[in-house]
Amino acid sequence: MTADFWASFIASALRLSVPLLLAGIGILYMSRSGILNIGMEGMMLIGALAGVAGAYYTGHVWGGLLAACLTCALTGWLFGFLVITTGADQVIIGTAMNLLGLGLTTVFGRSLLGMGTESVQVDSFPIVRVPLLADIPLVGPALFEQNALTYAALLLVPAAAVLLYRTNWGLAVRAVGENPLATDTLGIKVHRVRYACCVIGGIFAGAAGSALSLGIVNQFTENMVAGRGFIALSAVIFGRWTPSGTMLAALLFGGADALQLRFQIAAVPYQFMLMFPYVLTMAALAWFSGQTRQPAATGKPYKSAANRQH
Repeated sequence: MTADFWASFIASALRLSVPLLLAGIGILYMSRSGILNIGMEGMMLIGALAGVAGAYYTGHVWGGLLAACLTCALTGWLFGFLVITTGADQVIIGTAMNLLGLGLTTVFGRSLLGMGTESVQVDSFPIVRVPLLADIPLVGPALFEQNALTYAALLLVPAAAVLLYRTNWGLAVRAVGENPLATDTLGIKVHRVRYACCVIGGIFAGAAGSALSLGIVNQFTENMVAGRGFIALSAVIFGRWTPSGTMLAALLFGGADALQLRFQIAAVPYQFMLMFPYVLTMAALAWFSGQTRQPAATGKPYKSAANRQH
């Protein structure tokens, strides 16, 4: 394999890991607060469509990103209302969110943007070349000639870690995810923290969906997320519910996706290569799931002390 092959592979792996990383950070915050979100697939689909529609109607790719984040912030709030205020089962609501995302984006995608050969094409995120670093042989162009959202996603990892581990709000999030009753007795509003994390998760879902539709393919296609929401959830579990671990897992799964794209032209049947990223995800979960511990209150609805008295 030539140096050009590896440079292209590294660049592609990094680019394909961005939607997984952004979605993973959103899931991470929700999980840390005790919210299990298996509906990230549907939220990413909504974000992908909103990103393309926003970019098309505003005429600017950053308008598309803003539209995706705002739309999915509202979706995250709706998810929070259903699982926090009404106390609905989080797995059922997550499944419903996936079905809702697929249905809504199929209908509105066809009516607003078209499908197939008539699908609307939009501009992508601009490529930013880092001076000097981009001149490094082999890895320079691969790592330092990426679109702006890729750099932003990587910078969000340490920012998310600082917010989660070095601030009082991050301590409240982690406490709510471990023991909401004890946190409530200390005066921390459990529902308020969880609502905030649902909205944050929605914003990251919108960014992840637009990273796919605006950063990779420049259009919206039906069911284009193709399981990446579940892979992002796997990255969080594989990464032991930490920002840095989630990033490494996203890079691993993004690399697997890039690898299957490059080996589809080989003698190996392309169906095998298409399923390779998903097989790797299942293997990683089977191997590491028993060695990790999720936040104790994840997936469990909580009724505040004031409400329990009535």
